[in-house]
Amino acid sequence: MTDFAIDPGLPPGLPADGRGTVITVGTFDGVHRGHWAVLQEIGRRARESGRRSVLVTFHPHPLQIVRPDNAPLLLTTPAEKKEILAETGLDYAVFLSFNHILAEYSPRRFVEEILLGRLGVRELVIGYDHGFGKGRSGDVATLKRIGDELGFAVDVVSPIRAGETAVSSTRIRKALLEGDVEMAREGLGRPYCVRGLVVRGDGRGRKLGFPTANLFVPMNGKLIPPPGVYAVRGCLKRGVFDGAIHIGPRPTFTGSRPTIELHLLDFDEDIYGEEVRVEFIRHLREVRPFASASALVDQLKFDVEAARATLAYDRNK
Repeated sequence: MTDFAIDPGLPPGLPADGRGTVITVGTFDGVHRGHWAVLQEIGRRARESGRRSVLVTFHPHPLQIVRPDNAPLLLTTPAEKKEILAETGLDYAVFLSFNHILAEYSPRRFVEEILLGRLGVRELVIGYDHGFGKGRSGDVATLKRIGDELGFAVDVVSPIRAGETAVSSTRIRKALLEGDVEMAREGLGRPYCVRGLVVRGDGRGRKLGFPTANLFVPMNGKLIPPPGVYAVRGCLKRGVFDGAIHIGPRPTFTGSRPTIELHLLDFDEDIYGEEVRVEFIRHLREVRPFASASALVDQLKFDVEAARATLAYDRNK
């Protein structure tokens, strides 16, 4: 897959070989199971027709421009989105720079200038609830009418369901904000991940017998699960390790600032300065104060064994 950006005034990024393209358009935050179904469909159609498969997505999230107070926290940063999309088999991923100028484009102008003029669309495949153009006015009926007029086909992919509810980025965000990382995983089709850089902390975990990697997670709009203790997997350059993570305050110790602390099971190597990808598997408990350090240690022992059992079961189910 080749990824590139398009800004107003730049020439087309696709080869002008007359093959045409099968395109889908959307924010695709999370690249969840519903998104995956759309991407697999455009890949199938492109292979059958000899055309190129193209995803057109946006950065920043359109709501950060048009209604910043309502902009959601991101399930995937641009780098994470590219990493996931690389596994789809698409020919191209176009990252469209979203700004106030683009926000004013009507659906027809967007189609004529971007999809048709620069990317050579011959088929447009969209999700059932899709809309683009100013005010998301480019719904399915509008796009089919434009397609009839300009000579490209428009088709819709049905929703993918988790239980009785359609999978959506909004539903996954809600689950994560409630600490329900298992429901989020069901919608995503993979564990929810957060990346952080290992930095030096106060060493209290090691003194208690539970050495932790203190993670610095950039404030880049990425959604961080709420305070709590979770069973996780930590992905390092040297491998993947079971673990437990604490997010939030440390109320047992007065004056301690909130942290993100990762304890890797049966692991005691120096990883300062390394990036760790944390995969969230299950919420274990809320953050709460303990009467003494020894009471906290007893709870940490229980947390570690709960994480170990949870991750063993997850691996074998």
